[in-house]
Amino acid sequence: MPVDSSGKLVIVSGPSGAGKTTVMRGVFRQSALPLVASVSATTRAARPDEVDGIDYHFLTEEEFDARRKRGDFLECFELFGRGYWYGTLQSEVTTGLEAGKWVVLEIDVQGALAVMQRYADAVSIFVRPSSIEELQRRLRNRGTETDEAIQRRLQQANRELALADRYRYQVINDDIDQAVREICDILTQESEADRDAR
Repeated sequence: MPVDSSGKLVIVSGPSGAGKTTVMRGVFRQSALPLVASVSATTRAARPDEVDGIDYHFLTEEEFDARRKRGDFLECFELFGRGYWYGTLQSEVTTGLEAGKWVVLEIDVQGALAVMQRYADAVSIFVRPSSIEELQRRLRNRGTETDEAIQRRLQQANRELALADRYRYQVINDDIDQAVREICDILTQESEADRDAR
């Protein structure tokens, strides 16, 4: 359940390839607010450069399932139809909020909508490219996926873009520095509005 504290929940979503992770790294560096990243849990294996507890909480399918059945997750879904589960542990959010932190969830749209139902006052930000063509260009330039995988991601992106108006804010990321400034400004305004409301 939402807790009464000076902390705030920030939800950031956007289609794969929108650059939200890069933008949020900049926001964490530049914002004066006490931001803390919520570390998601997943059943997929760690990549060589990933660290358990920092990039993700890497859980076995059995661990994830047991925690899901116990109700430990604020939201969790199987993503991309590949059999991997991702989720936000309630404890990650509650601990940060009770400490007065601004807890940042960088999660997919499906998860974000579930969290918004429980935290109606969350600051929700949808990071997007200026067009689906720009998104396609970015995905192709990555050079990491097959044409079929890119098409799947674009179909998913279209579904996510259709839900962008469910977010309080939308930020176009065609210039990383500009997107970082815009999100920092949004968070500062929200902080000031909170102070004024007290």
